Amino acid sequence: MREQDRGSFEEWARARQQQLVRTAYLVTGDHHRAEDLVQEALVGVAMRWDTLRDGNPDAWVRTVVYRANVSWWRKHRREVAVEQVPERAAGSPPPGESRMVIEDALAGLTTKQRAVLLLRFLEDLSVEETAAVLGVSTGTVKKQSSVALQRLREHAPHLHDLILAEEAR
Repeated sequence: MREQDRGSFEEWARARQQQLVRTAYLVTGDHHRAEDLVQEALVGVAMRWDTLRDGNPDAWVRTVVYRANVSWWRKHRREVAVEQVPERAAGSPPPGESRMVIEDALAGLTTKQRAVLLLRFLEDLSVEETAAVLGVSTGTVKKQSSVALQRLREHAPHLHDLILAEEAR
């Protein structure tokens, strides 16, 4: 990498790294794995910086992170199928605990479901764009989104209004 390219890459990476790690954490549910995935993706960006810098390197990193996480999950899956998601206490969380409730609710989803919700509702991608990033069909995105939202409704009923607002989009 040329020195001027190195400078522009380092500037971009410093500016975007924390946001990329936050996004990866929402997909993985694990801070260490999120940091590792982003680090690996940034190495890939550095190697391709001459072609990525004028495009959308953030999208490239997100795609790499999502796909790498799905690959990791397939190798290490420990999901146990249950007939019904365990009940949670109804009612709103105490003040200041909303984030923990949301993280707990997201932890009850599969990796693919978290990725679909993150891309669709946090990154604001269309069904087609989400399917392209994850390398799946649009039908899979729609199904995963529907099942994930239903699981969130069951897991955290007080988030129902938030979910309805997102579905209306």
